[in-house]
Amino acid sequence: MINVEIDEHSGFCFGVTTAIRKAEEELQRGAPLYCLGDIVHNGMECERLREMGLIAINHEEFAELHDVRVLLRAHGEPPETYETARINNIEIIDATCPVVLNIQKRIKQEYTTAKAEAKQIVIYGQKGHAEVLGLVGQTDGSAIVIESIKEIDRIDFTRNIYLYSQTTKSLDEFRLIVETIKQRIAPEVEFHYYDTICRQVSNRLDNIRRFAASHDLIFFVCGKKSSNGKVLYQECLKANPNSYHIEGSHEIDFTLIKDSQSIGICGATSTPKWLMEECKNEIINKKS
Repeated sequence: MINVEIDEHSGFCFGVTTAIRKAEEELQRGAPLYCLGDIVHNGMECERLREMGLIAINHEEFAELHDVRVLLRAHGEPPETYETARINNIEIIDATCPVVLNIQKRIKQEYTTAKAEAKQIVIYGQKGHAEVLGLVGQTDGSAIVIESIKEIDRIDFTRNIYLYSQTTKSLDEFRLIVETIKQRIAPEVEFHYYDTICRQVSNRLDNIRRFAASHDLIFFVCGKKSSNGKVLYQECLKANPNSYHIEGSHEIDFTLIKDSQSIGICGATSTPKWLMEECKNEIINKKS
């Protein structure tokens, strides 16, 4: 008898859960509701909400709207977005994750409390990611973004450094960046670093390694755009080379299942539970 298990620790994080709940509550009011960007990096969940009436828009479309309601997703937005909403009389439904909001406030305070030319605010994060754009926006666009240790030479080691991180980046690499800066920084220069990686994300790493290693075959269910999903999937692969990234049940390769007695299904902080359940049911129905 084949065993198919869903990782109980996979699925939406607190921030995404809150954003989707707010969207569902607002949609029940009946009036049109827009969302600035995809509410979550999962195409199937976005489609479910679209069918309920949620209208995803980009920043150019947002700037043309007036007198409407717009939901801001968990990733957060730069100050210009709120200013545009004020000018255009847009009602903001703010679903920014509290963790992200706190980082924004800390960076903004750091940027405004001392001369900008005396310091560098560095953000370890994915260039162009919505959360990172919101963080950089707190510095009038002056923050330096590095995606990995390979880009550390973009930092000036003769000027004060204040290091922050995108919430979903690798904790191990963040620590490596910290140690490298400590080794290379000029003696008279200040270095302050703030571990702003979300523990709801980083704590999943050890768990997903154990989960992946405990099964013959792993299906990692996640949208291709998810930054967090890319990190977690790589951990699955390290623990179990027989791991496959799929977006939904339609991508399951059933030839892989033939010789597997134990199958694990897991996902990212942007993966809905219903989608993992759908994959499990598809496998069970195919084998029965």
